[in-house]
Amino acid sequence: MSDSATAPAAESTSAPHPLRAVVLAGGLNFEREVSLSSGTQVWEELTRAGVDAEIRDADAELLPGLAVAPADAVFIALHGATGEDGALRAVLDLAGVPYVGSPASACRLAWDKPAAKSVVRSAGVTTPDWVALPHSTFRELGAGAVLDLIVARLGLPLMVKPASGGSALGAQKVARVEDLPAAMVSCFAYGDTVLVERFVDGVELALSVVDLGEGPQALPAVEIVPESGVFDYTARYTPGLTEYHAPARVTEDVAAKAAELAVQVHRVLGLADLSRTDAIVSPDGEVHFLEVNVSPGLTETSMFPMAVEAAGHSLGDVLSRLLNRRATSTR
Repeated sequence: MSDSATAPAAESTSAPHPLRAVVLAGGLNFEREVSLSSGTQVWEELTRAGVDAEIRDADAELLPGLAVAPADAVFIALHGATGEDGALRAVLDLAGVPYVGSPASACRLAWDKPAAKSVVRSAGVTTPDWVALPHSTFRELGAGAVLDLIVARLGLPLMVKPASGGSALGAQKVARVEDLPAAMVSCFAYGDTVLVERFVDGVELALSVVDLGEGPQALPAVEIVPESGVFDYTARYTPGLTEYHAPARVTEDVAAKAAELAVQVHRVLGLADLSRTDAIVSPDGEVHFLEVNVSPGLTETSMFPMAVEAAGHSLGDVLSRLLNRRATSTR
């Protein structure tokens, strides 16, 4: 028998190469440390799942490195503008590098919280009334006059936060009118535009969505009970300062409405693979959309892993399946 006749048999018995993934973590922004924590967690989970994974930063060495040693797919564990405003994903698209997560255009929309709220409200989703205020308007028209109008329109208390960004950086509840100017100034440190939103008192939920090939599916809602009453940066990332319940302690009807809202937001904004919507359930049982995250946190205190576990899944299995889908698909 010729050598050429035996070659196919030898190839068919060879073991498949493990999936090679690059986990992007770090970045140069306020959320670098959170991103590094998420990236490390992702790397550990993927490694346990049998994926050949490495962690890389989004720096000048990234594209040359991917050109020399291409990844089957990239997992973006970058938070803040670096990983969520769509710019990096647009560059990966240009380079032909497959990645897990939403496309650049959808990320740009989700990153702009006022724009995302406008789109989901137009789709019939309930969201608290708001006003987006650029720093130039705040300065040129006079802070006092503008803030008086905001309070007259939205009332008190208010939620003040940067119009873009994550990890609740700069976000704070304002219950007294005299505290509003300082809260605005604090938020302007994180961006040029501030979102001032009517505060909704109720049960705070994190609503994770994942698409493993059968369309977006909502995972069990995670209930968030911060010790301070406000789920700010400190409450999010300091173990022990926030109590979590997965699944959330809500009625079946509320849980179903929350799941439906999360999937609707995911679809309406054109998101892909995974997302996490933050919502509030008011005492009347209404679920209010607050914002959506295209690169949800994956640290030891993050809600997406809690939701995956509550659904009876392994985080490593979910992440590796997402990577495998992107490695074998064409964008």
